Amino acid sequence: MQTILGANGQIAVELARELSRRYTTDLRLVSRHPRAVNDSDALVPADLMDAAQTAAAVAGSEVVYFTAGLPASTELWEQQFPQMLRNALDATRGAGAKFVYFDNTYMYPQDDRVQMEQTPFAPVGRKGRVRAEMASMVLDEMARGEIPVLIARAPEFYGPGRTQSFTNALILDRLRAGKRPLVPVRADRVRTLIWTPDASRAVAALGNAPDAFGQTWHLPVDADRPTYRQFVAMAGAAFGRDDRYTVLPEWMLSAAGIFSPRARELRELLPRYRYDNRFDATKFATRFPDFAVTSYREGLAAIARDASGRGGAAA
Repeated sequence: MQTILGANGQIAVELARELSRRYTTDLRLVSRHPRAVNDSDALVPADLMDAAQTAAAVAGSEVVYFTAGLPASTELWEQQFPQMLRNALDATRGAGAKFVYFDNTYMYPQDDRVQMEQTPFAPVGRKGRVRAEMASMVLDEMARGEIPVLIARAPEFYGPGRTQSFTNALILDRLRAGKRPLVPVRADRVRTLIWTPDASRAVAALGNAPDAFGQTWHLPVDADRPTYRQFVAMAGAAFGRDDRYTVLPEWMLSAAGIFSPRARELRELLPRYRYDNRFDATKFATRFPDFAVTSYREGLAAIARDASGRGGAAA
């Protein structure tokens, strides 16, 4: 049995589909209010803040995937994320299962250096420090050696369905609504974004590759890194719109944080939008040479088709 902790987010939903499609139909989906993705899914309600509930949810598993998410609230991250992860690790160790940790890049330096698996942590801001603490916790478990552990790390998302990211919110959701896209800080900097279904397919591949454990992996991305200006142009073409956009200067986003909780949560991430963002996934591409990465044009076309099919503004 393979178990997904935090099973309602976009990554988890796509992961459940891929696991069922290619690896196993013996799946257990765990969250406070789990929803089936496949007909054969076993649903287990559990609060990952509760160690006993987490242990019961994991019991009997062979592989455990930690894909839990929380709203973009710094206080909530500090109060809950490390405890949820600690409970998940303890439960997985108790079950003698393998552990796959889905991670992001918030703990990396927010500058223009190429991000690789061995890039040292240098978090900026409170959310970055939480993610550094969590990643370090998983690395400590890996070093302990009692259970097989791996880290699957993704850059910023873009994608279909309920994908949550600043790129989706500021660019794609606005295009879908017939509004002009908003670009944070600078439009001329290179961005590395991952198509969420690719991220989930890659996590499934890693979780079912015995030699992948004991390592950190950067998940696969389109090697053609666009600037936000180029990304908006591609997105506009996919939605049948022009390539106009509005750049939100850093000072404006910082000032907006005084009034808007959402803008306030973005402020500590603003430094990364000043620089080119180059996330290297060569290691994954070498180990999984047949993995088909979705190009930006393909991904954006799929989002536009989905919006049109739902009778959205792109119709």
